[in-house]
Amino acid sequence: MLTRSSLTIRLHPNDDVVIARSQLVGGTRLLDENVTVSGLVPPGHKVATRAVKAGEPVRRYNQIIGFASRDIAPGEHVHLNNLAMGAFERDYAFGEDARPTQYAAEPATFMGIVRPDGRVATRNYIGILSTVNCSATVARGIADHFTRERLAAYPNVDGVVALTHGSGCGMDTQGEGMQVLRRTLGGYARHANFAGVLMIGLGCEANQISSLLGAQQLQEGPLLQTFSIQDTGGTAKTIAHGIALIEGMLPHADAVAREPVSAANLVVGLQCGGSDGYSGITANPALGAAVDLLVRNGGTAILSETPEIYGAEHLLTRRAVTRAVGEKLIARIKWWEDYTARERGEMNNNPSPGNKAGGLTTILEKSLGAVAKGGTTNLVDVYEYAEPVTAKGFVYMDTPGYDPVSATGQVAGGANMIVFTTGRGSAYGCAPAPSLKLSTNTQLWVKQEEDIDLNCGEIVDGNATVEATGRRLFDLMLATASGQKSKSEIHGYGQSEFVPWYLGAVM
Repeated sequence: MLTRSSLTIRLHPNDDVVIARSQLVGGTRLLDENVTVSGLVPPGHKVATRAVKAGEPVRRYNQIIGFASRDIAPGEHVHLNNLAMGAFERDYAFGEDARPTQYAAEPATFMGIVRPDGRVATRNYIGILSTVNCSATVARGIADHFTRERLAAYPNVDGVVALTHGSGCGMDTQGEGMQVLRRTLGGYARHANFAGVLMIGLGCEANQISSLLGAQQLQEGPLLQTFSIQDTGGTAKTIAHGIALIEGMLPHADAVAREPVSAANLVVGLQCGGSDGYSGITANPALGAAVDLLVRNGGTAILSETPEIYGAEHLLTRRAVTRAVGEKLIARIKWWEDYTARERGEMNNNPSPGNKAGGLTTILEKSLGAVAKGGTTNLVDVYEYAEPVTAKGFVYMDTPGYDPVSATGQVAGGANMIVFTTGRGSAYGCAPAPSLKLSTNTQLWVKQEEDIDLNCGEIVDGNATVEATGRRLFDLMLATASGQKSKSEIHGYGQSEFVPWYLGAVM
């Protein structure tokens, strides 16, 4: 456990920096490091503990987080003024750290909803999916009809939600962008947390319903119904028709009961947004500890956000169960390097301004903290965006770092819960999967407790350990999977955060 006696946190004996617990002013003596602070250092930011010459690497977590852009003296604030991105060779050491997983003798359980085909749900929604932006308004109009009062007769239904988006036309019908969109919509259409799904198109769009159903091998039936605005004769008629169809689904959707199921049925998407200098010390490692418990109880965790593991991917390849799995991850890294080059960008466009204000300087530093969400068990498989996740254990899905896009891909892949760490205060939800929010610092918890489900700042305060907080989180995950509402669900988040990854030219 960290103690509160020190003004800073040292993460590894070989590190060139320590992390400020609170704001440090010039002249403050860091007795643990035998260093005097020069200038102002905000909480969560880095202080140099030894001299680093220009061009030399700077280490945190005993890993390179960047290179000195000028000489750095002991006691200096290490940030944008003197630390920059740089290229260096990574030792992928495929599978070197892979170890047999120690599974629980008696797996934990939660109260889940078992579908007739054996899939297990953590929530019970009816979903309305738009195939194209043109049908988004009618989809929302149908969902808006089903207010809390109108659903009172169906207490086992969590809601009727419209998941709309801004694409579906003006795109290559055979291109990568269309494939990804159809894979995403198909994943939501078959998601266990939907008791029934209504899919609505305009009629003349590139993303034709028939082509979508064929590509995703989906069969229409009483609980998966489709139609288009042009066929029904306009907006008002379409909304009325959609309302009638959902009214027919509601009795079936309500006829469910929760029952004890193994934690092996829990598939958790891991997210971090609005990260700060504490993310890699508190909330992310605590989530990693909970992920280890989940995996040992037979469940699945999905790490994503490829631009935000960049520079730390070698820590994941070392845990790959086979070289082939590790090479799949590196292939996605290479794709991103090519993708950003084509778009005249660079991988270090991340961190965001908010991340930098919180103490993160380079993508290397941010990534090293982000991979801590994945715990310590073996990396068993790697998936492309929105691909169905079939493996049990710790897996990786290639997604952008933008949280709504990333989590949308995870849910399409089968995630029935999202756990989201934040140091700056992200506001997020993800229907139909419940989303838990973790704060990295107590100041955020105090300020924004109405949006945060668990405060991991107690770790840096010296009042809790990573392991104990991970256990608390695992228990909270089981309770949430059993129906306990998350803060984001209470506030109604989840519909607007459906954002499929748009790839390719707009035609």
